[in-house]
Amino acid sequence: MGIAGKISRIVNLAGNMGMRYMRFRAGHEVMRRSGLLKRKFPAAPEYKQYLTLAEWKMLPVSFFFASREALNFPKDPDNDLKKRYEQLKSGKLLLFNSIVADLGKDYDWVTNPDSGYKYDKHKHWTEIPDYSKEAGDIKFVWEKSRFSYIYDIIRYDYHYGEDCSQMVFADILSWIDNNPVNCGPNYRCSQEMSLRVLNWTFALYYYSNSPNLTEEVFNKMQHVIYWHMHHVYHNINFSRIAVRNNHAITETLTLYLAGLLYPAMPGADTWKKRGKAWFEEEVAYQVYDDGTFLQYSMNYHRIVAQLLTWGITLADNNKERFADVVYQRAKRSFVFLRTCMVDENGYLPNYGANDGALFFRLSNAEYRDYRPQLQALALAVGSELKFNDHNEDAFWYGIFENARKTWQPANGVHTFEKGGYYIIREPETLTFIKCGGYKDRPQHADNLHLDIWYKGVNMLPDAGSYKYNTDDVTIRYFSGTASHNTVMLDDKDQMLKGGRFIWYYWTQLEGAQLIEENGEYIFEGIIHAFSYINKGIVHSRTVTKKKGVGAWTVSDKVANKPEQMQLRQLWHIMPKAAKQVKIAAKDNAGKELKAASQQGWHSSRYGEKEPVNEQVFSTSADAIETTIKIS
Repeated sequence: MGIAGKISRIVNLAGNMGMRYMRFRAGHEVMRRSGLLKRKFPAAPEYKQYLTLAEWKMLPVSFFFASREALNFPKDPDNDLKKRYEQLKSGKLLLFNSIVADLGKDYDWVTNPDSGYKYDKHKHWTEIPDYSKEAGDIKFVWEKSRFSYIYDIIRYDYHYGEDCSQMVFADILSWIDNNPVNCGPNYRCSQEMSLRVLNWTFALYYYSNSPNLTEEVFNKMQHVIYWHMHHVYHNINFSRIAVRNNHAITETLTLYLAGLLYPAMPGADTWKKRGKAWFEEEVAYQVYDDGTFLQYSMNYHRIVAQLLTWGITLADNNKERFADVVYQRAKRSFVFLRTCMVDENGYLPNYGANDGALFFRLSNAEYRDYRPQLQALALAVGSELKFNDHNEDAFWYGIFENARKTWQPANGVHTFEKGGYYIIREPETLTFIKCGGYKDRPQHADNLHLDIWYKGVNMLPDAGSYKYNTDDVTIRYFSGTASHNTVMLDDKDQMLKGGRFIWYYWTQLEGAQLIEENGEYIFEGIIHAFSYINKGIVHSRTVTKKKGVGAWTVSDKVANKPEQMQLRQLWHIMPKAAKQVKIAAKDNAGKELKAASQQGWHSSRYGEKEPVNEQVFSTSADAIETTIKIS
């Protein structure tokens, strides 16, 4: 690529992300390389006691519950829970809610179980890269250090009546002893540090009366909790400016909650005050007015739903209140996510970036099942929702209001214009269409993607994400247009791929609508795409769905397509749906097109992939009309 091309990309990036972002990233890099950033975060600071165990127990603040002994909701000693607990006892961990990794009973917390690479735990966090070919995906190291797995232990403790406090505190002390403050990979990400504080806090309250919560244990924990929050506070602009997604919501909320729950720590008043204000700002900015989320990802939106449940419930328990916009966006988030859910199993389209995260696993529900988390959020904000047998998340949060009537979205059309989602709900089908313009960073090049569900089964899916740090070809496939049910020009993505999470030349919306008339649902959407090839290229898609029938007609037209390029329409069919899905296509001259069948990939969970059948219709013309029938 020549100088002119590089300049063009830089200008495009600046236009997309804004000069505030560009200035911050440049300044941050200067700070990092000069060592000035390192000086802000002292390595392995001298131990200091900020509050005693007795003082902490006397604090006039309320958590979700006072202690293990104070809980009395129904117990359910489930075999799957017991299996996960036994795996943890033997040194095995369920990574990303999908991959069982044998880390051993003496795991050192800094070895990547995927690549085998061992990080230097004494190296300052500013000197450790997020991504390197030698180390592999750092998320494999972060996964256990997040301590989300302790919810399986705590839930086993509660449902089986077996005191597991020694196991929990032994792991926490092992982590503290093997991770000097501000050193090693586990201090690289402020969001991971925030989650660790929240999860340790949950354990502290649950085991607050345990004899294994000794003065020594608490002293070590309070010292590290303080330095975690010191780090998060002094690095908050990275999340609020450079990243600005669920990381910023997690970190700002944790600053507020740490200030609320640990008020004796130095700076706690500032954490609480600024954390609350920043959290309100992030929710107002990141969750759009129609309840959709700026990351264009279902799973990351569920993360936000869980964080909103934590924040709203704990503020309420302590007679505090956020700005009205927080409650408004929480309710609308619930409505959006519930509208996208299939009733049969609680699944949503596998849409957008998905790293397998489920920060607070408080029930036995399957990872892709959103019902427990949406049940808790709905009850926290007073919405009318009731799923049978999905109350445990809410019980752990101390929310026991279950008298509200069942609510579910009506059959018919549902439009969320801010986020760019168009949904057709019917008793046996769910049709999900993405069509929008971007004012915030897109995750995948997937505009005008069509997702089809039939009787609770995802027949034509989104491929998912697989891994964030793997070979370039695989990254481009899963994040690019090739893994979505839309069109490409030759093998070109709708946008131009940059490094890691960067896309240049974002697709933009010209117009879209979803209507119901004459026994049909009709979607029409027009986007500007492939602008790095030709600025005048416009893709229009019409989807017609017959009411009550598993039949769709899809018409794609690409105006101003370069004559030498092939228009390629892609469809991804799950193996179990191969005999049920029939697709036929013709070009705008009425010529029938023969599908090229090839292997594609689908990743329902982070780090796992399975083959799917891709059917690709190609033509040198500028339009394709396709019929899809499912029986």
